[in-house]
Amino acid sequence: MTTKKSASSPQEKRIPASVLLTTPLTDSQRRSLRKLAAQAELPPSEIHVGHFYRPIKQRVSIRVDADVLAWFRGRGKRYQTYMNEVLRREMQSRANRP
Repeated sequence: MTTKKSASSPQEKRIPASVLLTTPLTDSQRRSLRKLAAQAELPPSEIHVGHFYRPIKQRVSIRVDADVLAWFRGRGKRYQTYMNEVLRREMQSRANRP
């Protein structure tokens, strides 16, 4: 009886994160990064959270009035995401004030 060969593709060579994070940049890579940084200078109002920037999420337990929670839950399955958006808008509006 012959053995059956695997149909999966060969694995790519994995590079350890320590090598990726400690390898010095070449001059061309530095120039490319400077060029990108110059293009990316946008006012804070034009930065869209979720497109290129994904903040780290953290679990938290809070107490909220039952009617407030019911109102958010009434918005659908993603009510926690909406709560986060409301809090972020408030945070950003306060950050813009003197």
